[in-house]
Amino acid sequence: MVNGLKLPDQFVERIEDMRAGRIEPVAPRDAATVVVLRDHPEHGLQVFMLRRVSSMAFAPGAYVFPGGSVDPRDGDADIAWAGPSPAEWGAAFGAGEKLARELVCAAVRETFEESLILLAGPTGTAVVDDTRGETWEADRQALLARTVSLAEMLNRRGLVLRSDLLRPWAHWITPAIEPKRYDTRFFVAAIPPGQRAGDVSTEADRVTWVRPEDAVRRAQAGEWFLLPPTLATLSELAGYQTVADVLAARREIVTYEPTAEVIDGEAYLVLPPETARHYPRG
Repeated sequence: MVNGLKLPDQFVERIEDMRAGRIEPVAPRDAATVVVLRDHPEHGLQVFMLRRVSSMAFAPGAYVFPGGSVDPRDGDADIAWAGPSPAEWGAAFGAGEKLARELVCAAVRETFEESLILLAGPTGTAVVDDTRGETWEADRQALLARTVSLAEMLNRRGLVLRSDLLRPWAHWITPAIEPKRYDTRFFVAAIPPGQRAGDVSTEADRVTWVRPEDAVRRAQAGEWFLLPPTLATLSELAGYQTVADVLAARREIVTYEPTAEVIDGEAYLVLPPETARHYPRG
């Protein structure tokens, strides 16, 4: 029995070529993703998820959390900042202060770009209550086009990035066998009061709020496609009752990087033992 997932047959040659040194792994890009949470009066704890369009080069059709790669200007030092410092985030994620700053800014920026949820406010103890409207959409489009940085947008609006609204949750690196790779830190955050998540991402064809246990069930039934880090995260969150419970959880961030192996002539993605239990045995 294999702790992992069977890969398409074409991966056998790629695994063997990599093992023999004929091809080198692609360097992973630093990335951040945010699990946005809410307490629903009827359904309880829910997470916001997007389904990636089928034309995407990476994980087409997968249900994911908002997130994406770090942009070089995510590290702008002149951003107004409240909450744990970049040094504190670096200690949590095992990263340098510069990268930690970039990761937190990427988390806030990508979440706004893909959902309209903005973890920022006019002071270090307040948060914007509505991000709908033409001017907010213009800012979102400018961020997408990279004509402005997150720091420039927030400073122009007189807003402070609220890093205290985020919590560190996990760290996953895409397997070396993949042609597109990401070194991704996972954050969790509650949707701020008054804000509403929007279906605005051109990279997604569907958005939904879902209970973590329902998402896991759909994945295990073959109804939803979830990448291993997403399924592992949802499975962990299914053990919590409220957003407050999640935000209060004490996490030791462990780096997970699945490996690819040829076993009895077939290619498998071998998952870390702590996460493999979420998948049927291969």
